[in-house]
Amino acid sequence: MIPKKGMIKVSDAFERIVHWCLAISCIVLMISGLGMMFHAFNFLAIPVGGLKNLKLIHNFTGLIFIPSLLFAILVWWKEAGVLDLPDDFEWIKCAGGYLWHVENPPETGKYNVGQKAFFLAVAGFGIIMIISGLIMWFPLSLPTGLVRWMYSLHALGFFVIFPFFFVHLYLGTIGVPGSAPAVFTGYVTRSWCNKQCPKWLRKMEETGKLEVYGEEKAVSEH
Repeated sequence: MIPKKGMIKVSDAFERIVHWCLAISCIVLMISGLGMMFHAFNFLAIPVGGLKNLKLIHNFTGLIFIPSLLFAILVWWKEAGVLDLPDDFEWIKCAGGYLWHVENPPETGKYNVGQKAFFLAVAGFGIIMIISGLIMWFPLSLPTGLVRWMYSLHALGFFVIFPFFFVHLYLGTIGVPGSAPAVFTGYVTRSWCNKQCPKWLRKMEETGKLEVYGEEKAVSEH
């Protein structure tokens, strides 16, 4: 997939690597966790030779998820981890025009409130799952009652992230056409930016930081 001339850069190579490491490890963790959590899904262990191997895959994939999540927080916290009030509140009141028709939905920055909610859910509950998962894996001499609570927290994290993940997948593909190239090539069309992140687009143009495929980067006068 090669970007076309005039497309706008919204993510660099490092961001895309972090995104895919986080996404793939998250998928493997959810599938393997599902296979261990519910008896009805034990069949998911058959292709890997049983539940013991599935648990090993789950645990060691977690070691990929940990740095991926930490890098994701470092990379996206400034733009996706903080609400821009009161503008974001206006977006919430009309759901950004996703659930019903809105003539002129509030303009957003690089990420809208829905994307921020997904990021915060993954960041917050991801950390909870890391801590609880490590304690479950290495209980050491911790009280038995505390270790048992970790199983409940781990399951809670799964039930929060699981639906968010699939909503994110839907909106990143067929739900919002034109979004997928952002995580494959890093470039999207100008019309996509005008619709999805107009405030960010204007800011990048005003500061001379906008990168357009096939054109030299503008020099900021500020």
